Amino acid sequence: MVVVSLPVVAMINVDLKYLPSSLELPDSDDSPVDNEDQNLVPNVLLFLLRFLWADHIDWFFGVDMGIYHNVDRPSIPVVPDGFLSLGVERRKNNESRRSYVLWEEQWIMPTLALEIVSWTPGGEYDAKTTLYAQMGVLYYVVYNRQYWRRDGHDPLEVYKLVNGKYQRQAGEPLWMPEVGLGIGRCQEMSGVVGQEVLSWFDEQGERYLRSEEQVQIMQEQLQAVRQQARLAQEREQVAQEQVRAAQEREKVAQAQLQQARIRQEQLEADRVALLDRLRALGEDV
Repeated sequence: MVVVSLPVVAMINVDLKYLPSSLELPDSDDSPVDNEDQNLVPNVLLFLLRFLWADHIDWFFGVDMGIYHNVDRPSIPVVPDGFLSLGVERRKNNESRRSYVLWEEQWIMPTLALEIVSWTPGGEYDAKTTLYAQMGVLYYVVYNRQYWRRDGHDPLEVYKLVNGKYQRQAGEPLWMPEVGLGIGRCQEMSGVVGQEVLSWFDEQGERYLRSEEQVQIMQEQLQAVRQQARLAQEREQVAQEQVRAAQEREKVAQAQLQQARIRQEQLEADRVALLDRLRALGEDV
């Protein structure tokens, strides 16, 4: 995991005891999602990160979790479909977070925010763009698999905060050096059913495989090795059968040769005996 300079909000001169704690703040806005992607896609990213960064304790990925960022309106969160924070505790005080409260996170702003466009537009291309820029979120990702034509946008758009404004980034998957990961689309297989989701990529643009995919590949490789071993064994058995057949043919040929020799010897003995008999009868032979 590569971590460079992180977007950090300057600590506001405010007495924290007057601000609510994460225990007092709800973890989300309780708004129901209106499509499967809003639950599936960020969880795919989360569980892949758990596998890739299993040895790291300085990151947190929230799914449908409230980010409390405004001390002037401390009880009003922004709730992205997913977000990634770097340089924070993996588990806050060794407990699961109920929400992401900036004044409890040393004012470390998430490095990446993900919004998934639904049937009901939620300001992903205007109001939330402005809000995340004001907050200082470095990367803003908008995934619009179903309604991008309706909205006049591309299915996946990634913006980077440059001098306080978001600039659309080109290329997919897009490498994010501050995160040490790339992000892009891929097809995920669940049994025989495929579905487009987002995934993490390396700097060369190769998709990181989930643990289940790696296990499946290893199983397929093992099966291929076993198949090759079976084929080699079958070829060896065929060769051994051919050797045995050749040996049997050689034995038959040797037996036939031996019989021919015996017959030749018998014929020679019969000829000599016949000549001796003829001589005994006075025949000139």
